[in-house]
Amino acid sequence: MATSDHFPSERAQRLLKMLVERYIADGQPVGSRALARLSGLELSPASIRNVMADLEELGFISSPHTSAGRVPTSRGYRFFVDTLLRVRPLDQIEISQLEGQLQPDNTQKLVSQASHLLSDLTRFAGVVMTPKRTTAAFRHIEFLSLSQKRILLIIVAPDGDVQNRIMLTDRAYNPSELVEAGNFLNQNFAGLTFDEIKGRITAELRQLREDMTHLMTMALEAGNEVMGQRAEDYVLSGGHNLLHVQDLSSNMVNLRKLFDLFEQKTSLLQLLDISSRAEGVQIFIGGESGLVPLDECSVVTAPYEVDGQVVGTVGVVGPTRMAYERVIPIVDITAKLLSSALSQH
Repeated sequence: MATSDHFPSERAQRLLKMLVERYIADGQPVGSRALARLSGLELSPASIRNVMADLEELGFISSPHTSAGRVPTSRGYRFFVDTLLRVRPLDQIEISQLEGQLQPDNTQKLVSQASHLLSDLTRFAGVVMTPKRTTAAFRHIEFLSLSQKRILLIIVAPDGDVQNRIMLTDRAYNPSELVEAGNFLNQNFAGLTFDEIKGRITAELRQLREDMTHLMTMALEAGNEVMGQRAEDYVLSGGHNLLHVQDLSSNMVNLRKLFDLFEQKTSLLQLLDISSRAEGVQIFIGGESGLVPLDECSVVTAPYEVDGQVVGTVGVVGPTRMAYERVIPIVDITAKLLSSALSQH
């Protein structure tokens, strides 16, 4: 059955495809008699058993101790996804319905809604990495006096996100001076990055008093820092769905480790970051992620963009026994719709 490079024959591939699809559908180990009925091939159960033995030798299927049937391994799922799977794109009506659910007024809401959408449609955990800042630009700046020498710097990013930073100054500034400073930056430099402003501001600052120049310089440094260092994060929705997935909930120790992974964030963020550097949909099956808590899981991801530049990743975390032909197009279209919504911002 196997060729010299360990590639299953056409007949074996057909049987493997049926075995994986049947197992995904009902979660029960698949026996040779059931395959004989499903296959439409004129093969006896004995012949099918021989093919199954070859597939098992190749590491594509395994036999649980409690059953005479076979189940796919991570390697079997990988071959199925790469070679045998036919993904059905979503139809236009479904796409329009999804599009209608991604129309809020700021980036954070969009990210949250995309995460909920992935979770609701797949019944697994939806995860969306918050967009990386490609440039530390601002739309609006404001200075607010907190006390004599403490000023709150308020920065509104082009995507509507608001960041604050407290600045300690050498002297007290009155409200009209703070309004003047904010107006100066907004009228001359809104839409630019803080680095761009630094390169252009020298001449303009000569027109201002020295103490105002000091305030501006502090604001530029603080702004660059706060906008450039927005921590990488992700929004996860539907983690509780995994409690109802028998393949995962039957082992509570592993499930706890999975929820710890979600809570701790760093490792999953690294996986999402790797995914953002690849084109199109990426699928990590079982141990391929390199993260032990995900050994019984598959992660399906796709990068999303803002104005043509990749800024993050969307994904679904579920059991290895998932309907890949359904999950893959959902992840793919969600990434595309999120890209479109963010680029219109």
